[in-house]
Amino acid sequence: MKVKIGVMGSASGKLDEKACRLAYRLGQEIAKKDCILLTGGCPGLPYEATKGAKAAGGMTIGVSPAHNLTEHIDAYKSPYDHLDVLIYTGSGLMGREVICIRSCDIVIIVGGRSGTLGEFSMAYDEGKLIGVLEGTGGITAKLREMAEVIKKQTRSQIVYSSHPEELVDKLLTVNSKVNRE
Repeated sequence: MKVKIGVMGSASGKLDEKACRLAYRLGQEIAKKDCILLTGGCPGLPYEATKGAKAAGGMTIGVSPAHNLTEHIDAYKSPYDHLDVLIYTGSGLMGREVICIRSCDIVIIVGGRSGTLGEFSMAYDEGKLIGVLEGTGGITAKLREMAEVIKKQTRSQIVYSSHPEELVDKLLTVNSKVNRE
């Protein structure tokens, strides 16, 4: 089976151009490594990663909080282009996050605010392999400190890099070691 990499991050607000470029490159790299990109089917930095993955010929999946496409577009103001599959959960934003995290082999945090912090916390508690794309602002600037303070023992491992290509390579190396154990 192909590795599913979830990209979680800032979906609204003013997005930094550098963070957008890094998210796009991240999506490209995920596709180049023949992995599937999974997001919350939302705008913002996850959408930039989705566009990058599609540009590189990758497969993309969106997990929508909506019941159907009309609600996805109108109520949640979310895009659907560049997605190969859009899964409707009908469970709202918070319910969608649980399905998103549990569906990933690897979770990458890009920028982000409170919603992304919640996704990080879920991934950490679930023992997921987590990547942090540094230099994208938001909570990524504080996650090293937070991880030191948490001190909760889970199976989770956190990998940091400010280079999308290096981050994906490191995560896939750790993932393959974990799967062999």
